[in-house]
Amino acid sequence: MIRHTITLQPLGKNLKVNDQTPLIDLLHEFGVEFPCGGKGTCGKCKVRLLEGEIEVNEVHRKKMEQLGLPEEWRLACYSSCTSNITLEIEQFNHLILADETEFDFCPRQGFGVAVDLGTTTLVTQLVDLKTACIMAVETLVNPQVKFGSDLISRVQASLDGHALEMTQMIRFAIGTMIRQMLKNHSAGIQKVVLVGNTVMQLIFSDCDVSPLSAYPFHTTNLGMKSFTPSELNWNFSVSESIIFYPSIGSFVGSDILAGIVATGLHQKDEYTALIDLGTNGEIVIGNRDRIVCASTAAGPAFEGANISMGMRAVTGAISSLRLENDQIEATVIGNTSPKGICGSALIDAVAIFRRLELVGIFGEINSGDEFIYLGGKVKLTQKDINEFQLAKAAIAAGLAILANNLSIRLADISELYIAGGFGNYINIDHVVETGMIELPAEIIHKRGNTALIGAKMFLFSDHLNIYEILAKTKLVNLECDSSFQDIYVDKMLFLK
Repeated sequence: MIRHTITLQPLGKNLKVNDQTPLIDLLHEFGVEFPCGGKGTCGKCKVRLLEGEIEVNEVHRKKMEQLGLPEEWRLACYSSCTSNITLEIEQFNHLILADETEFDFCPRQGFGVAVDLGTTTLVTQLVDLKTACIMAVETLVNPQVKFGSDLISRVQASLDGHALEMTQMIRFAIGTMIRQMLKNHSAGIQKVVLVGNTVMQLIFSDCDVSPLSAYPFHTTNLGMKSFTPSELNWNFSVSESIIFYPSIGSFVGSDILAGIVATGLHQKDEYTALIDLGTNGEIVIGNRDRIVCASTAAGPAFEGANISMGMRAVTGAISSLRLENDQIEATVIGNTSPKGICGSALIDAVAIFRRLELVGIFGEINSGDEFIYLGGKVKLTQKDINEFQLAKAAIAAGLAILANNLSIRLADISELYIAGGFGNYINIDHVVETGMIELPAEIIHKRGNTALIGAKMFLFSDHLNIYEILAKTKLVNLECDSSFQDIYVDKMLFLK
């Protein structure tokens, strides 16, 4: 067997690999991103070849030319290792939200594990069931990102024959995280609760995701899933149960069910809303009598996938922007030179552009230029601003249509919670300024990782109230609403 050495700079790491090993199988562990799932269209996986050779076929060369990459660069998703090489990559530290919010509970004996299985990130917490204290936390980037950053890419990867690999990959990752937590705590686990979106639940459970690949994107396999440690190849014992909580609908999962429980939305007399601005983007409005929810296509822009210099919230990303003396000032994660922009700063940028009259009501750059600089070499293009309009219109239209389904006005919503790691870093005033959420800023609250809060609450409860919530929850398909197109187009405008 021929073996080669890959040296990663500036990390100083040496990897021994077999001949013809695809770089996509290796580099996702070191912060290299593959948002398009290895199709060579986004350019986010580019690496600089410092030493050695990487063969470039005609397709690879054409992709590089389309992306404007110089000769010394390669697309990792189109590259394999055929000799000793040295690559320059940038090591990113991801910001992952691991919640420590307190909640009411009934004490029990033993320890439990709460798992938030996100499309992008994974969080596990070891919880003392007697005190609800968090004994240990582990966070990790979901290793499935090598197959693409969004749910559709994961579904397509399953259809392309990678379903079992993704199932084994995610089970191994979560099992490893739990074992890591147990290293410093000789705790016997009573119960493990997992929550996540529907696609993540189906992949973890080794279930068929093909119904979600084509219209009407409907699956009936939404129920609670139970496992034993041996079924998951976990080499530790769990006394009671390992449960993946049920999904609400085809693209609204148990992470949103957990969010409903975490906010207490289902117990209130007044109408309350919850928006999870994660990779997907889900919206809920309801009270103790009825709940409606929907999934939107807002996620990719806020995750940076469709933005020319977009990034996740990692080292080098501009995380926020502010206006000081009519100058745009940037905050960069890691206090380093800016390399791109993440979703929270994208909202800031558009709000500031509007305030400075750099962008018109239709999203046009008033100067006629194709881009506006933000800091260093980072800029937003006309297409980026239009992508933001699509995302903000999806959220605004979703809220409006759900309110219509309940025969209420937006003004009847007493509180709105923003959940998710991305939501934790946004400027609420700027969200309101852009028209994404057409409610007063004072009733909008950041709630943190509601999926993880809800998962911890599930550790202390039986399942009865879950089925009561599901029984009064209606999933709304926004695109099938007769008013959707008109509302969506109207919400793309910047009217403030």
